[in-house]
Amino acid sequence: MKQKKIMIADDDPGIVDAVEMLLEFEGYKVTSTLDGAAVLNLKDDLPDLLLLDIWMSGEDGREICRQLKSRDETRNMPVLMISASRGIKESAFAAGADDFLAKPFEMNDLLQKIEALTGNSTLSTNLAV
Repeated sequence: MKQKKIMIADDDPGIVDAVEMLLEFEGYKVTSTLDGAAVLNLKDDLPDLLLLDIWMSGEDGREICRQLKSRDETRNMPVLMISASRGIKESAFAAGADDFLAKPFEMNDLLQKIEALTGNSTLSTNLAV
């Protein structure tokens, strides 16, 4: 089975490091950036899922998500948005996010959402919206 690629875009190096270690331990290939705008440069070799923080220095993850979902080459890439602000879940979905997770989160919750969005699990269910 092909190794799934996850990209983490978060300006908190502590979160990036912790999530990166967990996902690599679980068998994912992980790339990360502390710069949200870098995500907009994705063209080839897209990740199987983007873990995107809503609040990044100088960037709004919702705007990045909107732009990604408006482009043919990145439209179908699943985006899991994360934020310490629980009240903005609706705006994350309005921006086109495929799912949302509030910080701080349990690593098991993160893994379940990633597995559901990448189809990397036997428990994977169809998430109809």
